Amino acid sequence: MRYFITFAYRGTDFHGSQTQPNGNTVQAEMEAAFATILRQPVALTFAGRTDAGVHAEQMVAHFDIDKPVPANLMARLNNLLPDSIAVSDIRRVTDEAHARFDATERTYRYRVTTRKNPFSCQIRTRVAPILNFTAMNKAAALLLGKQDFASFCRTHTDVKTTICDVREAKWVQENDTEAYFVITADRFLRNMVRAVVGTLFEVGRGKMTEAEFAQVIAAHDRCKAGHSAPAEGLTLIEIKYPPNIYL
Repeated sequence: MRYFITFAYRGTDFHGSQTQPNGNTVQAEMEAAFATILRQPVALTFAGRTDAGVHAEQMVAHFDIDKPVPANLMARLNNLLPDSIAVSDIRRVTDEAHARFDATERTYRYRVTTRKNPFSCQIRTRVAPILNFTAMNKAAALLLGKQDFASFCRTHTDVKTTICDVREAKWVQENDTEAYFVITADRFLRNMVRAVVGTLFEVGRGKMTEAEFAQVIAAHDRCKAGHSAPAEGLTLIEIKYPPNIYL
């Protein structure tokens, strides 16, 4: 039997989402909790990977088990998991459903602030109050559509294609000191959103024009893009799936 589990986490406390030899991860914490409750190993397959310090309001993973899960599994997991991880749903899906490959759309949000705030510094990146959001939005519009995003992909990865279909990409100013960038696509490459945001910062600071941003996209060369934006401002906020995978 296959299940989808939906959960959120504060990435500040982890060395990324998926298991690695050095450092605690979201996957390691969750699989340990599953093993304690169900008294058997449970392997989670995540919908995607987030780097150290990156957050998720909605991450999805699938797991297989040979009998129905206990009705109180979600409550027991939440009692056992650290405060930085919260499970919101566990649903039965078809045996062929895949948390990563069946996702049809993903949305990320990158938050920034111009004000120093000790209570939001883990979820917002502090920037200088000089960003030109109008210029950044004109450049961001060039990201829309299906195209090659190799310029914003971490090098030496094993991806078969760097083509993505970006369906939304825009900056929204919430007030005088806070704003966020929202981007939606069918898939994302490793480090893609942080590389895009870091390059848009260059546009916002007047160090790169809209035409030069277009040249970065067309170059298919990571060296042409800006530095990756810091991890703390980035959050995965939504993953969508076709409804027919749920039982």
